[in-house]
Amino acid sequence: MYTAVISDNKTSMKTIISDFKELTKVGLSLSVVFSSVAGYLLAVETVNYFTLFLLALGGFLMVAASNAFNQIIEIDTDALMKRTQNRPLPTGRMSVNVALTTAILFTVSGISILYSINPTAALFGAISIFLYTCVYTPLKAITPLTVFVGAIPGAIPFMLGWVAATNNLGIEAGFLFMIQFFWQFPHFWAIGWLQYEEYKKAGFNMLPMGTKDRGAIKQIIFYTVIMILVSIAPVLKVSGAFYIHPITAIIIALLGIVMLYYGVKLYKSEENIDARKLMLSSVLYITLVQIIYVVDKFLH
Repeated sequence: MYTAVISDNKTSMKTIISDFKELTKVGLSLSVVFSSVAGYLLAVETVNYFTLFLLALGGFLMVAASNAFNQIIEIDTDALMKRTQNRPLPTGRMSVNVALTTAILFTVSGISILYSINPTAALFGAISIFLYTCVYTPLKAITPLTVFVGAIPGAIPFMLGWVAATNNLGIEAGFLFMIQFFWQFPHFWAIGWLQYEEYKKAGFNMLPMGTKDRGAIKQIIFYTVIMILVSIAPVLKVSGAFYIHPITAIIIALLGIVMLYYGVKLYKSEENIDARKLMLSSVLYITLVQIIYVVDKFLH
């Protein structure tokens, strides 16, 4: 009997932890922290590890809060989609009050921690949470243009690292923002293509013109090309202190061409398997590009 109670407690503790992970989308939040850290490392001459820790923690809380708010707002639509119906809120494993308390606590803590680095970082943290929660999430049911709005908070973390390091919103931060901003279109539209039927059930339309056709893929290809150009532009010394070597620009262009290849493949086949490859190659692209920028900087 006693062992049964202990194992029950273990199970419920495990469930609670995994529910909180799901509510805050820990994996996604950590990838955002990765972007912020990369942006910070690009900006500094000497690394202040305490600032870096605060940036990582503040950034994590900021994204975790946005994800929690998003799931509170979308509790009904999440229940309709296979991909999301097992989340803690639609299943009733977690109450809305618990989720809301978590989201508010994370928002306040995240913005306060960023404020302790500098006020500009806190401002962008707050803008990011506001746009994701109050504009992007409600617009999903109204217009495919929601992806443009969502790309703004999605692009802030890379830039946030630079701002945290310099307290300066210069052209360098602008470039970091643009790289991640344009990257999001092929990335999210590939997901929109894959999840088209599921999203439809929930009344969401995430593809550019609202239809799953070649017109959407043309847009994917167009934005992939812009993303590549913006990513290699620092080689031309147009982005202030943020500069990359020609060999680095070539490596980044080649990585972008891999994404472009899958975009063209999708255009020809219109098959989900190619949309999946495009989505995966986009995740690889943004991760490697950020690492390559940092390596390039420290090889200067």
